[in-house]
Amino acid sequence: MTWLSPERLWFLLGVAALVVAYVIAQRRRSRYAVRFTNLSLLSRVAPKRPGWRRHLPASLFLAMLALLVVGFARPQAEVRVPRERATVIVAVDLSRSMLAGDVAPDRLTAAKAAAHEFVGELPDKFNVGLVGFAGSASVIVAPVTDRDRVESGIDRLAEGQAGRAGTAIGDAIATSLDQIRTMDAGKAARVVVLSDGANTSGQDPATAAKLATDMGVPVDTIAFGTATGMIGDGQRVPVDGETLRTVASATGGDFFEAGNIDELREAYGNIGSSIGTQSERQDVSARFIGAGLVLALLAALASLLWFARLP
Repeated sequence: MTWLSPERLWFLLGVAALVVAYVIAQRRRSRYAVRFTNLSLLSRVAPKRPGWRRHLPASLFLAMLALLVVGFARPQAEVRVPRERATVIVAVDLSRSMLAGDVAPDRLTAAKAAAHEFVGELPDKFNVGLVGFAGSASVIVAPVTDRDRVESGIDRLAEGQAGRAGTAIGDAIATSLDQIRTMDAGKAARVVVLSDGANTSGQDPATAAKLATDMGVPVDTIAFGTATGMIGDGQRVPVDGETLRTVASATGGDFFEAGNIDELREAYGNIGSSIGTQSERQDVSARFIGAGLVLALLAALASLLWFARLP
């Protein structure tokens, strides 16, 4: 937290002085009471009350003053606010291993269903593009705000593309970045890559990750599948997310592992929440002033109920 007027925090010394003065006054009051020699009479004219009731209104009042001073110093903090515009490229693995049935009905079909939900929850003003990749990468839908076009592109992902050999994660990232370059440079951008394996063709993912870092574009990655995945001919295709983890770490993105459709939805949901907001430094003095007013009301209420007077 930072302060626009930090010099005003010196007023807290005044609050501290009041605390010291209150403690001294209470001690003097106790010493005066002890001087009353007839203790039995003292107990009748001044019946014993819980000590905390006597001190609570004053404590609330002093805490209120401290909060008002903090608010007066105009504190600032990082606040998450909705992002108005951004470009998001969703890259989906279409290689043969994505036909494994360890995630019902198969990895690719489940991935498409989750992608539909992810795209549908993004803000309407976001530009969304779609890239498919196997041994190479290609643009299915260039970034647009038209959700119908993106949804249609997701439906077409399996048509003549699924089942190819190779997994070109580096090419998928590079192709996604090419699409981002066509958009306004001032807009925030993000690449989301879903795959089930390591890079086996195309350019080195580390090279693509370096390019993304230079452009200031985080790459979020999802490793989708299980260790028991198999395709029709009995070939084992266990999920391998190490490359995806490295890419996300290098670019400042997030890495997720999803072994079923629910975990995939959760991963997409977390990414969507991150993309849909941005961090801004804002004045948060109202928080402290509001809390101080609440304490002032509580102090007044306690004093009226127990002592029939305001503090």
